[in-house]
Amino acid sequence: MDELDLYEQILDLSAPWFVEQVQLNQHDNNVAIFIACDLDGRLNCPKCKVLCPRYDFRQRVWRHLDTCQYPTLIHANIPRIECCEHGVIQIEVPWAEDKSRFTTMFESLVIDWLKEASTNAVSRRFKLSWNAVDGIMARAVNRGLACRKMSAIKHLAVDEVSRKKGHKYVTIISNEKGKVIEVMDDRKKESLASFYHSCTKSVLNGIETISMDMSPAYIAATKACIADWEEKICFDRFHVMQDLNKAVNEVRKSEARHLPQGFREPLHRSRFSWLRSKETLKQKHKKQISALKNIAIKTARAWSIRQYAATIWDYRSRYWAKKAWMKWYSWAIRSRLQPIKIQAKSIKNNLWGIVNAIVHKKNNAGAEGINSQIKVLKVKARGFRNKERFKSSILFHFGGLDLYPKKIPT
Repeated sequence: MDELDLYEQILDLSAPWFVEQVQLNQHDNNVAIFIACDLDGRLNCPKCKVLCPRYDFRQRVWRHLDTCQYPTLIHANIPRIECCEHGVIQIEVPWAEDKSRFTTMFESLVIDWLKEASTNAVSRRFKLSWNAVDGIMARAVNRGLACRKMSAIKHLAVDEVSRKKGHKYVTIISNEKGKVIEVMDDRKKESLASFYHSCTKSVLNGIETISMDMSPAYIAATKACIADWEEKICFDRFHVMQDLNKAVNEVRKSEARHLPQGFREPLHRSRFSWLRSKETLKQKHKKQISALKNIAIKTARAWSIRQYAATIWDYRSRYWAKKAWMKWYSWAIRSRLQPIKIQAKSIKNNLWGIVNAIVHKKNNAGAEGINSQIKVLKVKARGFRNKERFKSSILFHFGGLDLYPKKIPT
């Protein structure tokens, strides 16, 4: 077997394609493979597959997998055909996708690396520009979205994630399998509504629960697009308890300013003890709370209200869960702690969604896990200045898409 047959086998070429010449360019430090197309016969139109006469040729070059230590380039004169229906059009080649400067094998290798390393690391490894690496990622995502079938979604999770400083956000929509379905611009009503509009009626009707925070924008979009929304919206436990934690912390900071000087620093240092749930309290945190509860009376009262709220999520009955929350509301609204009262009113206004979350046992744990991974992705990439690259990267890593190029039939 000579080198021509060898590369035909490696590239899996068949008629009308064949390797015409292989050159080792020591000056340019690369291997050049010249591929030719048989001159006889007509060729299929890429769109309608009808045999058409040839029109002319266009010279193209693709980057292929390295041959030992040498970068390998494929050179070919690609025929264009004249189709009666589609006019003059370039035919497809079996080693690369349309409008790509890289072979499918090379792109597949880069995709493998991108799953494990940052764009910067992949750029250095393959001596490619950031734009070239980003182009491979973008094509992979577009390829995956094109072949993805939007099957029934029973449980939807909606959350926001910061794109960069200055209140720049995107909306992350994920399913019960922990896969990102879509990334929408901003966190406005239109952001979520545009996703709903892109779904078929059968997909929307199949949604049983939608877990989210108490964002007025997300609520309004769901009300406008989803039937029986009052039974499907579930307000996430994490965000409800997070808001209560903020209220407890505000009470602590306010009370610290009025305590005797000797107790201010201990109360300041005890911040994270008051923000822990009862199950995660360690011995040192219990000691801090025990030592301060008779001094920081307001903080201790706010903490007790917050702790009681955490126990209500264990209910199963809609009736008893609602009754427990109203009992909690009565206590919170009479606490004379303004931050707690504000949160109590918010919870009462959105109690229907909180009770839905309790009954359906739904939360945004999966979405929060995705958000944590996105933060790691941002750190690894050292931030994203380009919004589209950020969205593409999220779908690439967390969309569960089929990213690899398919072999093009000859």
